[in-house]
Amino acid sequence: MAARMDAKSKQADSLWESVVSPAGYVLAVSYPVLALSTGVRASYQLFVRPDIVDYLPVALSALAALCYLTATLGFAYRRPWTWRLSVTVLAFETLMTVAVGVWSIIDPATVGSTVWRHFGEDYGYFPLIQPIIGLVWLLWPLTIRAYGVRPAALTQSQ
Repeated sequence: MAARMDAKSKQADSLWESVVSPAGYVLAVSYPVLALSTGVRASYQLFVRPDIVDYLPVALSALAALCYLTATLGFAYRRPWTWRLSVTVLAFETLMTVAVGVWSIIDPATVGSTVWRHFGEDYGYFPLIQPIIGLVWLLWPLTIRAYGVRPAALTQSQ
């Protein structure tokens, strides 16, 4: 029984090393890029475009950029508090992407041109897909152990 558990643990560690851990590094690079692009978009709309009179889309894009930047902390720094912060922000981001995506279909004039419009269509649906991938990565038992959120004994028994 102990040998089987040991083999299972080694297989999980191998999966962590080959697939799951590199995904965290990809997220740590892609999230700041998305934060920069959405932040520049919001700044451009706010400061350069005189024809923008509805600031809701600009505010939503700025909020998205702030979410992306905040989530980056959890991918870049492996501490229990950054893990909790990132899980919270990614859950909020997923909720907002879905809510604004639905809202943009029901009332497109109100939502206007924002990052989360049509579930992130302007950004290749990354605003919808990326937080889900991020949540899966953060909630992976070996990621939880790597962040020190739960003791190793608890994550190995799962």
